[in-house]
Formats: sequence, structure tokens, C-alpha cells
Amino acid sequence: MIAAVVFDLDGVIVDSEQVWDEVREQYVREVGGNYTESATRDMMGMSSVEWSRYMAEVLGVPGTPEEINAAIVERMLERYGEAPPLIPGAVEAVRRCAERWPLAVASSSNPELIDVVLDAAGLHDVIPVVVSSQEVPRGKPAPDVYLEAARRLGVDPHSCAAVEDSHNGIRSAKAAGMRVIAIPNPHFPPDAEALVHADVVLRSIAELTPEVIDA
Repeated sequence: MIAAVVFDLDGVIVDSEQVWDEVREQYVREVGGNYTESATRDMMGMSSVEWSRYMAEVLGVPGTPEEINAAIVERMLERYGEAPPLIPGAVEAVRRCAERWPLAVASSSNPELIDVVLDAAGLHDVIPVVVSSQEVPRGKPAPDVYLEAARRLGVDPHSCAAVEDSHNGIRSAKAAGMRVIAIPNPHFPPDAEALVHADVVLRSIAELTPEVIDA
């Protein structure tokens, strides 16, 4: 029996994975780093602490991880402006779930970016628990951010459903012991190895209903 639902943010509620990719790649090239072919996939799901360190140590970006993180977040906030690119049907899907279960967000985004998206979506009233992987020891695919979301909800992780779009996110939710609803990201689809861990695979978040979650 499902007792709570935990949503990823990027790629599930806001169409931002490619925005993150574009911002980081442009920044790396501007400051003389080396943006490798594997960089996008490597950083997907990492916490801000992890990807900023990766950019410094692996991609050769000058500055401290803290400085890199601040620069990227500033650019992301500029790109979002007052209208982050919300995914069609996401707000409605979240509210459908909120009518039945307590909700949380477990995201790799920085807290200030999560707030901007939830403000724009008008979802703060139905998502009382928000966890950024910046607040836990390890980012996705480690289960830390999902385990912390379940802890704050006061629910056993095995009684939670997670809604995810990426390979590292799916692995993270499954490692936490949650029922995984996968909605593959069209820009950066999860690999087949990750998708086998999903309990349900949907074509879009518009298909997400309480019946699907609790099947």
C-alpha cells in the first residue's frame, strides 16, 4: 500500500535537463575547460557539491567548486526568469496525487532553484517536504535524497512511490526501496539497464494517476 509519493523535479515537473546541460557546457567552454562527451551523463543526478567538484577536477574549470556552483546557479536563475519551463500536465498530475497522499520533492537541484520552480508552478501548498541532494551526503544514484524525503514525511521508504525520468534517478529511487514510476526524459532517456528497475513506465506525466501509482 502506497503511503506517500516523492517527485523528482528536473525532467518531471520542469523541462530543465537540457537547460542545465547548455548552461554548464557554455560556462566550461567560456572559461577554458574541456567539456567531454561523457560530461552530461556523468553529472546527471549529481548534487551541486558533486558536479561543481567534477567540473573543477575533471573538466578543468578554474576556481573553487563553491565559485563554480555559484556561477552556474546564477546563470540558471537568469535562464528561468519568472517562467521556468514547466512540463505540460505536471502541475495537474501533482495535484491529483496530493488529493490522496502526502507529497515530497527529492531533487538534485539547488534549493533556490527548486523554490523558483515550485513558486512558478504554485505547488508549495501541496508539497510540504522538499529535499535537495545538496542536503545529503551523496547525490543520485545513491538513495540518500529519497531516504531523507521519506524520513521527513514520516513514512517507510518501501511504502513510497517515486516519479523519475533519468537513469540515475531511477536507480536512486529503487535503491531506496521505493515503487518507481519512470517517465523517460526525451532529451536524455534512461538506458535499458536503468529502466528494468522501474515498476511502471509512462509516456508522459499526463498519464500519471493515483490508479497507476497504487496498482
